[in-house]
Amino acid sequence: MRSCVSKFFLPTRDTDTRFSSDTDFSEDPDGRNSTKGKKGKKAAAEKGKGGKGAGRLNGHHQENGMENMMLFEVVKLGRSAMQSVVDDWIESYKHDRDVALLDLINFFIQCSGCKGVVSGEMFRNMQNSEIIRRMTEEFDEDSGDYPLTIAGPQWKKFKSSFCEFIAVLVRQCQYSIIYDEYMMDTVISLLTGLSDSQVRAFRHTSTLAAMKLMTALVNVALNLSINMDNTQRQYEAERNKMVAKRANDRLELLLQKRKELQENQDEIENMMNAIFKGVFVHRYRDSIAEIRAICIEEIGVWMKLYSDAFLNDSYLKYVGWTMHDKQGEVRLKCLTALQGLYYNRELNARLELFTSRFKDRIVSMTLDKEYDVAVQAIKLLTLVLHSTDEVLSPEDCESVYHLVYSAHRPVAIAAGEFLFKKLFSQREPEEEGAPKRRGRQSPNANLIKTTVFFFLESELHEHAAYLVDSLWECGAELLKDWECMTSLLLDDPLPGEEALTDRQETALIEIMLCTVRQAAECHPPVGRGTGKRVMTAKEKKTQLDDRTRMTELFAVALPPLLAKYAVDAEKVTNLLQLPQFFDLEIYTTGRLEKHLESLLRQIREIVEKHTDTEVLEACSKTYHALCNEEFTIFNRVDIARSQLLDELVDKFNRLLEDFLQEGEDADEDDAYQVLSTLKRITAFHNAHDLSQWDLFTSNFKLLNTGIENGDMPEQIVIHSLQCTHYVILWHLAKLSEGSSRKEDLVTLRKQMRAFCMMCQRYLTNVNTAVKEQAFTILCDVLLIFSHQMVSGGREHLEPLVYSPEDSLQSELLSFILNHVFIDQDDDTNNGQQDDEAGKIEALHKRRNLLAAYCKLIIYCVVEMKTGADIFKQYMRYYNDYGDIIKETMSKTRQIDKIQCAKTLILSLQQLFNEMLSELGHGFDRSSSAFCGIKELARRFSLTFGLDQVKTRDAIAMLHKDGIEFAFKEPSPQGEGSTPLNLAFLDILMCLLKDCWLPLISYRNSLQAGGDDDTMSVMSGYSSRGSSVRSKKTKPPAATAGTSAAKRKLPEEESSSSSSEVWQQSMQTPVMMPSPHLTSTAMRDPKRGRDDSFMGVYPLPHDQQQSHQHAHSQVTWMLAQRQQEEARHRRGTGLMEEDEEPIVEDVMMSSEGRMDDLNEGMDFDTMDIDLPPSKNRRERSELKPDYFDPASIMDESVRNAASLTPYHIQPIT
Repeated sequence: MRSCVSKFFLPTRDTDTRFSSDTDFSEDPDGRNSTKGKKGKKAAAEKGKGGKGAGRLNGHHQENGMENMMLFEVVKLGRSAMQSVVDDWIESYKHDRDVALLDLINFFIQCSGCKGVVSGEMFRNMQNSEIIRRMTEEFDEDSGDYPLTIAGPQWKKFKSSFCEFIAVLVRQCQYSIIYDEYMMDTVISLLTGLSDSQVRAFRHTSTLAAMKLMTALVNVALNLSINMDNTQRQYEAERNKMVAKRANDRLELLLQKRKELQENQDEIENMMNAIFKGVFVHRYRDSIAEIRAICIEEIGVWMKLYSDAFLNDSYLKYVGWTMHDKQGEVRLKCLTALQGLYYNRELNARLELFTSRFKDRIVSMTLDKEYDVAVQAIKLLTLVLHSTDEVLSPEDCESVYHLVYSAHRPVAIAAGEFLFKKLFSQREPEEEGAPKRRGRQSPNANLIKTTVFFFLESELHEHAAYLVDSLWECGAELLKDWECMTSLLLDDPLPGEEALTDRQETALIEIMLCTVRQAAECHPPVGRGTGKRVMTAKEKKTQLDDRTRMTELFAVALPPLLAKYAVDAEKVTNLLQLPQFFDLEIYTTGRLEKHLESLLRQIREIVEKHTDTEVLEACSKTYHALCNEEFTIFNRVDIARSQLLDELVDKFNRLLEDFLQEGEDADEDDAYQVLSTLKRITAFHNAHDLSQWDLFTSNFKLLNTGIENGDMPEQIVIHSLQCTHYVILWHLAKLSEGSSRKEDLVTLRKQMRAFCMMCQRYLTNVNTAVKEQAFTILCDVLLIFSHQMVSGGREHLEPLVYSPEDSLQSELLSFILNHVFIDQDDDTNNGQQDDEAGKIEALHKRRNLLAAYCKLIIYCVVEMKTGADIFKQYMRYYNDYGDIIKETMSKTRQIDKIQCAKTLILSLQQLFNEMLSELGHGFDRSSSAFCGIKELARRFSLTFGLDQVKTRDAIAMLHKDGIEFAFKEPSPQGEGSTPLNLAFLDILMCLLKDCWLPLISYRNSLQAGGDDDTMSVMSGYSSRGSSVRSKKTKPPAATAGTSAAKRKLPEEESSSSSSEVWQQSMQTPVMMPSPHLTSTAMRDPKRGRDDSFMGVYPLPHDQQQSHQHAHSQVTWMLAQRQQEEARHRRGTGLMEEDEEPIVEDVMMSSEGRMDDLNEGMDFDTMDIDLPPSKNRRERSELKPDYFDPASIMDESVRNAASLTPYHIQPIT
């Protein structure tokens, strides 16, 4: 059969077309009026030949303003029922098929965004390539957008309407018109030609249309297959009847019907083969990701709809290959296509080979950089796991298990579903009629143990909340079985059952707390949330029910749990957090007051037993949660709290008085009693107002004694500082709430200033921990009592505003320089630096200290110029504090650009002076110290942003101060000698933007052979200038004649293709660019593309070394000249500047990888061969196809493409 890709034509009855058909149903599903259908087909052909038809064509062209736009406008609006639109077109086709078909052709042209119109004369006489050229010339060159990419409400539903139109068109024509050897032949020819165009709009639109057309034909083929099977069954049933009862005429009719169905199926196969080979095979590796995604999405639909024909390795291989695509959008389509296949268990047998070959790739995609791809990869593995347990190895499963701790919630939820299906899907069956087992004997007991075992084996013990959140959507029923959890903790093990170990009980309590929090708060844990969302009515009801149930259960179970684990600090800390999520009204309505009394007794005993800060703070928070004035239990809890605090304060005052009187004679036991009591008071003062007990006086007395004697225990001083800090903050909170007396303001002002002086004195303490505590509290107090506190209607607090003196600012800065900007090895924090965890903890502490001081700079508590000592450490400590310093510079620039610039140049001047003091004035400008200062200056220049108008004054001030500094110190040798700081100008040059490099290079070229300063500038910029050229210079696009000149290249395509080629040429000069794997008729297959890029390849490596500085500009100019000559040698072609980089070298990685994929794959054919009915003969004339990438290349480029191997590139 002759290919129809190269030309549109008007076939007659005698025209040799690509497709052949001997039957037509004339929209008769059963094929009963097949003869009538044939006659109708002939009549339509004759009508198309007549003079009347030709006249209509001319008339149509003259009136195309209304008729041509009608179909496109209707589909664009998408308001009418598509069925009626298609029916109207079918009626027009029956009346005059040439005019109707021309309408359809122009419809596709206009859907591509082209303003041109194909006339009847063009349709009859012009080649396919000529028509495409004409349409390209008439394309709208003002914008690169077209209907499929235009944003806005008008075009929002265009794509869906466009696809629906094609589907309905084929569905309505499936019984007659598609077999008339005319309509489908011409449409497929048009779409194939357009899909091979180098104009993106044509290629994108026609590929989408062709793929949707193919999907519609698959539906038609599926219906034909069903009809053939039904006809065969009827025939067999009739033939098996007794001879007397057998109807021979019915047998003949069924045989004739089956023959007609077979012929129709053969013709559908030919159509689908034409689309698959003409469009899909080329476009599934198109340079545009959207086009590749369309192809992969539709082939997934074909395999799912008609698995008997398409679900084999010959088609699955395209999905497998494309899973290595560099664009996440395409990889995502591959996974969603495979999900539709693995969801159907009946198809698992056909996917075995594919699964074995591409399983590792799917597993690796769970770590994809695109989170959407990773989520779908995990869901696909879940479907694979659902189909069979044997495919995924334990290593494969473990690679998914750890993702339940991912910070990205959709990934974690998908991994949770995988984990739940793997470990928790098998439950113990319950006997019908038997009472439901509860508590330790419930079916969930073993599953909860499994959860605990998994949590412990994962060795991420601080992430129980993440694990619970990951399993919440699929296993909420299991995780909310709190009765079973408490039973496992309180009840004795059953006979033969192994009891939980201490470590397992700790993990179970932590998981139980996380489930209670998740049920009560109904939002993900910190670090995984996506913001607050409004809960539905059903979710609110579930939340209320869960809170009621958990309160009723734990109000009774919590006291015995606290009694059992009272001495275990970690378990008690988690258990004490449970009352924070209670519905406290249940204590009254459920008559659970006695359990409340028991709970308060247990909390009191825990406070008396423990001195651990975390346990005491948990007790404090529990009292705070229970002391809610809205509930009737408030008085009872408040009395218990007041009694406890009275005893603690009285005990502290008594012990402190004795301790201070004893002085140096105090023993360790007395110090321990004071410390333990002070810890309890400090923990409660964090959440409760203890102002009535006047703790400031006693604590200040203790701190003052420590300063005078210098022998106060470290922990006592630390907690006393913290407790005094809480006293001041609670006093300020009371004054901020309403009107305040002058006496109270004066008292607080005196206390605050006295406390600041006390903290300043402790900055010189011998003990590092005490100094860090004093520094942190001092920074917090200075920030709270800064000028910011009077904002928001708090002007009455103005007497409390406190600005630190210069001496205090200097001490704070000295502390930062001495305790933060130190080497890791120098920080020996009581020997804790030996292990990695200790180093991380120490670094975290230093980061907090630096952040506390930087906040003082940002809020203008200290002078901005003090930040110079911080900024100059940016490069040296970039890994440890780079983010903090960079954010500080950004905030200071927002406050005052001029002052920020002065601070930056001051930091450079300080570093320069330090270097001079170390190396002297005769230092080597290539030394690491000087180069480090220059690199820091370059980093500073990047922080000013791209808007040079806004930063003009700041940059001018920066250079002004720098120039003054460079000439500030005259040479001791007198006039005529260079100033001592003149080398600082080299540093100033690094503050220039890269956009000035061409001017500097040009000026240097004019000053060749100049003085030493000029050569210094050239040497300082030679490497940077050459690197910038290599990154930013692009070879000019080749011109392509008159028609191509009228079409502007879209920015995104030209920039990507040119820059990729330039960068590839600079990196791998031995590799030639890969050719396009397309079959555009306008392109000369004998002419390669290599010569167009020869000019951008660099010199060989040995020559490049000697020429990279002196001749870098000359080399670049020669490259431009060679490229210009090559461009003229190429001749003219259609839209040459619109050529895009081949996707083959983008998607593929190595020939060795392909050999691994080829191993064991036995692919039969690439021709679409619909499965036969029960007695259909196998087709033997189809050409076999193997897992060979050369088989999917076009003949015109196969030889050229063989220069580069077909690679598969893994996504990194």
